Amino acid sequence: MELITEKLLGAVSDWSGKFAGAYNIRENGLCAGRAVTENIDIVTKTDKPGIDIKIKPHTKNETVSIPACVTKGDVDDLVYNDFYIGEDADVLIVAGCGVHTDTHETARHNGIHRFFLGKNSHVVYREKHIGTGDGDGNRTIDPVTEAFLEEGAVLEIESTQIKGVDSSFRKTKAVIEENAKLIIREAIMTDNKQRADTEFEVELKGENSGADLISRSVAKGCSVQNYRSKIIGNAPCTGHSECDAIIADNATVNAAPELTAAHPDAQLIHEAAIGKIAGEQILKLRTLGLTEEEAEKKIIEGFLK
Repeated sequence: MELITEKLLGAVSDWSGKFAGAYNIRENGLCAGRAVTENIDIVTKTDKPGIDIKIKPHTKNETVSIPACVTKGDVDDLVYNDFYIGEDADVLIVAGCGVHTDTHETARHNGIHRFFLGKNSHVVYREKHIGTGDGDGNRTIDPVTEAFLEEGAVLEIESTQIKGVDSSFRKTKAVIEENAKLIIREAIMTDNKQRADTEFEVELKGENSGADLISRSVAKGCSVQNYRSKIIGNAPCTGHSECDAIIADNATVNAAPELTAAHPDAQLIHEAAIGKIAGEQILKLRTLGLTEEEAEKKIIEGFLK
């Protein structure tokens, strides 16, 4: 692996010179390392770039890491990863992505991930996105996630993008069956002329299905953020969508949550709040000895947690 790859791995995943459990490291469109376990297999696709991750039923307390790194400009990496989670499994999936360019050329990664969660399975899926390098080339990450949750399954997605990504479009689509739950926690920060788009679409299909979508973001400089969420309740279910944003400088934030209830017992709620950092918050921290810049940084860090 390149040194830049190792630095990116440290920033976006739990890399400390090695991974615990199964893993697949993708570097500039190629496999830079792989390991499997007795319960987790990783197989290269034969019809398109990507891998199949197969987790046996009843697998507990195991981790699979699938980070992807682009270390130079003029790379447009596209990968298709499918996750097959066996019944009653409980696992952690770490899927960070870093893009780096020191030139005027674009560095781009687009990961298309599909999740098939078996009955009563539980997955925590963590993804961190970061852009680095001194070049003026565009750093782009466009993840697409599709999830299909069988009865009683739970998928928790933790998505973070707080540094260096010039353009991103995160699109998530899910179908939730009986007693299954989707939980998403998203944190985004943009600056300068960066742009970030989020689009969620969730169908609550089964009785007692649920979705809880929360996005927290900070937009600075002349950056632009767009948030779109659509929850469709086709059964007795609960759905919640929340977008909270802090805006500064000349940035723009658009939030458009949408709800569709197609059953009388569908309970759906949406919330959206956009505003600046309150002056009294900064003043209070300044009385504790912080500068205005340090106070603002502390407030933003706490907001994005």
